[in-house]
Amino acid sequence: MKIICIGRNFVDHIHELQNEIPTDPVVFIKPDSALLRNNNPFFIPDFSKEIHHEVELVVKIKKIGKSIPLQFSRDYYDEIALGIDFTARDLQSELKAKGLPWEKAKGFDHSAVISNFMSIEGLDLSNLNFSLHKNGQVVQSGNTQQMIHNIDTIISYVSQFFTLKIGDYIFTGTPAGVGAVAPNDLLEGFIESNSMFRFYVK
Repeated sequence: MKIICIGRNFVDHIHELQNEIPTDPVVFIKPDSALLRNNNPFFIPDFSKEIHHEVELVVKIKKIGKSIPLQFSRDYYDEIALGIDFTARDLQSELKAKGLPWEKAKGFDHSAVISNFMSIEGLDLSNLNFSLHKNGQVVQSGNTQQMIHNIDTIISYVSQFFTLKIGDYIFTGTPAGVGAVAPNDLLEGFIESNSMFRFYVK
């Protein structure tokens, strides 16, 4: 099982971090030890003083695929979830400044929150709202219309480089509003009006 993540997929988020808009999807990977499920609490790691939340839609791959044509991407998933790509922003900035890979800042233990999955049947994936609430206040909200690269494009693109296997997860990018978490924060994520996860930061 792989956790494949797409960075810089919402223009407003790109601007808030002062990055350039990419031509192709920005791809990175988290190890399976990054998974955090079942509303378990997230513990802030000792090596960072600035852990940011990044809420994202997550797709689960349902069959093996390689070099998938765009028009067939929809055949490779039928469920979505909501996730958080926790990022050690201070460490990421330090690594980027040195021209080094980001893995330590993105792939640390329990940095990939994933809710339970829901069927895409009846959902309009071209116009789907999702959001993150912190302590009852909306801190991030996005719509799939705002994606630079939509879900089907991401699947087709990623499959050129990595064979997709049953059970692989793809995080599809975060909208603007990323920010730091602190102990005792309560994070709750929604797809439309459906509460997908609710857990505490420790």
